[in-house]
Amino acid sequence: MKTLSDIDFNGKKAVIRVDFNVPLDEDFNVTDDTRIEAAKPTIDKILKDGGSMILMSHLGRPKGKEDKYSLKHIVAKTSEILGVEVKFVDDCIGDKVTQAAAGLKPGEVLLLENLRFYKEEEAGDEGFAEKLSKLGDVYVNDAFGTAHRAHASTTIIANYFPENKVFGTLLAKEIESLDKVLKNSEKPVTAVLGGSKVSSKITVIENILDKVDHLIIGGGMTFTFVKAQGGKIGDSICEDDKQELALDILKQAKEKGVQVHIPVDVIAADGFKNDANTKVVDVNEIPDGWQGLDAGPKSLENFKKVILESKTILWNGPLGVFEMENFAKGTITLGNFIAEATEKGAFSLVGGGDSVAAVKQFGLEPKMSYVSTGGGAMLEMLEGKTLPGIAAIQGK
Repeated sequence: MKTLSDIDFNGKKAVIRVDFNVPLDEDFNVTDDTRIEAAKPTIDKILKDGGSMILMSHLGRPKGKEDKYSLKHIVAKTSEILGVEVKFVDDCIGDKVTQAAAGLKPGEVLLLENLRFYKEEEAGDEGFAEKLSKLGDVYVNDAFGTAHRAHASTTIIANYFPENKVFGTLLAKEIESLDKVLKNSEKPVTAVLGGSKVSSKITVIENILDKVDHLIIGGGMTFTFVKAQGGKIGDSICEDDKQELALDILKQAKEKGVQVHIPVDVIAADGFKNDANTKVVDVNEIPDGWQGLDAGPKSLENFKKVILESKTILWNGPLGVFEMENFAKGTITLGNFIAEATEKGAFSLVGGGDSVAAVKQFGLEPKMSYVSTGGGAMLEMLEGKTLPGIAAIQGK
């Protein structure tokens, strides 16, 4: 894997694909700067070497040029985080961009306008990629969140740097962390898959069954498995058309010697709201008019034993509707078990939008070995797919 350490950037200009798709409030203030912070190690290394750089990113899903999606809104925050005054040009191709890039001195940083102001970016247009490539000497991809897209700036541009293309620090770390779970894991390996739908996790489950010893199933997809085995789930969420698939997954797991752990009790509510009436019930005996919204105490005890005996843990998806305070206990408790196992030497990888949001919300992020920055990209890697942005750097 070719990384930043393979190149001395002294006197060189690096074109870096970062993922600065950050949330903004109505006054255009950055409300979560995690992604800018995540790119800092790569930028610091290039500046320390004596190089300069052109940063390119997308922001949101603009339809043409829309001021609210302009990257000019993040210049001040980016300058503050990087500790250098970031220059900005209000386009990403054309004469003024070429001139701004050509005029960069060592130690200077230039941020281009939103790549998605051009439809050619998402179309993976060769001509657009070539224009971007002419801005620098080295191409660095540090945007894991978009590595599963064959866009001009994430994949096609790499063709114009046959020798000088490398992974940034963040992207390299993402790949290493996933490899540690999927290829070089220390046993026992436990995967915790939560969230509402079996359908969104099928390929992940099928791909990881050969690699794990324990599979903990939680969240809304619990009830598809429970109903498939004859349990009464009341008004709980369920994918009726996936019941056969759930039984097939259990059969495959048994054949491969994987122990599957499904909640045995749940916190049930008589409505989908935080102040609904609640009670702890057996997962197979949820009354009509009630729905399971979080894992129950016996389930958490069972999961605790499995987690604390694990050496490698993958967590993707919450155990309950953690956005509501009264149904967040299962997710928080699971997070604490994983933190405890990590402290004892286990490797823990957290990924997927909701689990990442949960660990951040409950202050658990520093207690995990690695928290992934890319939801869709991570899921595709867990499914065993080769991501185009990664293959492009590896020259595949």
